[in-house]
Amino acid sequence: MAKQLLIYESAVPVTAVKHGKVCFDPTQDYAFSAGINAVPVMAVEIVPAATEYAIVFTEAGDDVMPAAVLGVRAEQNLYLSSDSKWQAKYVPAFIRRYPFVFSVSADKTTLTLCIDETHPGFNEEGRGQRLLTDDGKPTAYVEQVLTFLKEYQAHFERTRAFGKRLKELDLLEPMQAQVTTPAGENVKLGGFLGVSRDRLRALGGEALATLAKTDELELIYLHLYSMRNFNEVKDRFIGTLATESPVRV
Repeated sequence: MAKQLLIYESAVPVTAVKHGKVCFDPTQDYAFSAGINAVPVMAVEIVPAATEYAIVFTEAGDDVMPAAVLGVRAEQNLYLSSDSKWQAKYVPAFIRRYPFVFSVSADKTTLTLCIDETHPGFNEEGRGQRLLTDDGKPTAYVEQVLTFLKEYQAHFERTRAFGKRLKELDLLEPMQAQVTTPAGENVKLGGFLGVSRDRLRALGGEALATLAKTDELELIYLHLYSMRNFNEVKDRFIGTLATESPVRV
């Protein structure tokens, strides 16, 4: 089955009929993220994420969104340990919200709470927190989940606006990273965008003032600063290989 939204196997709406007695037992098992080499991050997350991840931009249709690079090869998460623990201090909100997610109606006016039923914490044996009360209302735990998802949705819209501004100002350019393995193989990672320093320097005073006023100029500089973390991705990648010899990026 093709995964939904990168990591969801089977996200279905939470209903009283189907989930009246269902519980959810949170775990620190991040195995669900093993098959992704990048994860979306909201603009507000760039501040804590830039110290540990290379933050790039990806384009999907008219949207430009920030993303944290997790691996060099496709379907490779180098921030996941062999025992499925997350190997960084900051865990992106996209990962933290799993297995819950909002489904958005076609007219974008209705949000429906969904859960991925394949998560190992999903059960009917009473383990963890119940999703619904006996009368079908959200429990206090689910109310907390809903609050988190609503905040995430609001940050998502703000992040879309940030990406739109970068696109309108023509600040983005295609980027590519390359790692040479000890065996001499050249592994390339492309398909992403970055802010051009030259284009940023060429911006007029009014545009720069607007970016500074909205704190987006700070986010741009943090994105540029985070590029040095490609070395961390490279080191993690080389560390997974059997042979060891000097490498270059």
